[in-house]
Amino acid sequence: DDFDRSFLNLYPFIGIVSAIDDDHLDIYGNIDELKKSFELFIDQIDKEGCLILKKGIEVNTPDNLLTLTYALNEKADFYASNIRNENGSYKFDLIYPEGIIEGLVMNYPGLHNLENAIAAVSVAVIAGISEAEIKTALSTFEGVYRRFDFRIKDNDLVYIDDYAHHPQEIRVCLESVKKLYPNKKLTAIFQPHLYSRTRDFLEEFAQSLSIPDEIILLDIYPARELPIEGVNSEILLRKICNPNKHLLSKSQLLNFIKISHIEVLVTIGAGDIDQMVEPIENLLIQKKLSIKQNNISKDNSQE
Repeated sequence: DDFDRSFLNLYPFIGIVSAIDDDHLDIYGNIDELKKSFELFIDQIDKEGCLILKKGIEVNTPDNLLTLTYALNEKADFYASNIRNENGSYKFDLIYPEGIIEGLVMNYPGLHNLENAIAAVSVAVIAGISEAEIKTALSTFEGVYRRFDFRIKDNDLVYIDDYAHHPQEIRVCLESVKKLYPNKKLTAIFQPHLYSRTRDFLEEFAQSLSIPDEIILLDIYPARELPIEGVNSEILLRKICNPNKHLLSKSQLLNFIKISHIEVLVTIGAGDIDQMVEPIENLLIQKKLSIKQNNISKDNSQE
């Protein structure tokens, strides 16, 4: 974890660096210090091993460390080719220096997750895992808790929970959901995490949170911080270019959902919004059952 530099306690044989975003500036102060910490991590990789680096990341690497790049669908040492979406699953081929693995299948949505899968498969290839084992492992992967976590997945109702708390993560998450359900109304609930992060990335948050059809903001989760004067969810709400936007307390949230028309719902945030996930899920299921029973009653009365 780069939050508190705890990744500097690791001395891996194979290391992956998938992103160096200007986050956790309350810890590092600026992006240059953040990058220096990543370079320290890279320097701790076993010199008999290798670094797997997302193509496009600019970072200094030791001359005596094998460095291989990966990418989603552009040429790199490891990259995906022939990507297609079939019945909600990604199918693709992996191109790598020694050859190609054809017909890989991942049943977990989101192109950002597919990109992460390419990095993981790269490690497996380098570690000598067989092609058959790689295919089986990838096709049976069911995802990670609070990472594009499907809580409800029906034709007429979808609920996804995600840990995203940085503007770039939020953008990728919401754009992925939009691509999956282009013809459905997307409602997003976001709990900002940290006053300093909200202040530092106010414009970026506003842009990412303008993606859904409806956005609900909760109050900022302070975590390890004391309040900062003038920094609150209200100033973020004003920046969001979306006429269908609301600012609610957690205590108001369930009642709002109860009277709202929900087709695709996403909860986002790294604070205590996770405590709301199960109550929201239960409420949505109850609403769906109630609507179904009402429709049955109407049909019976018409007969």
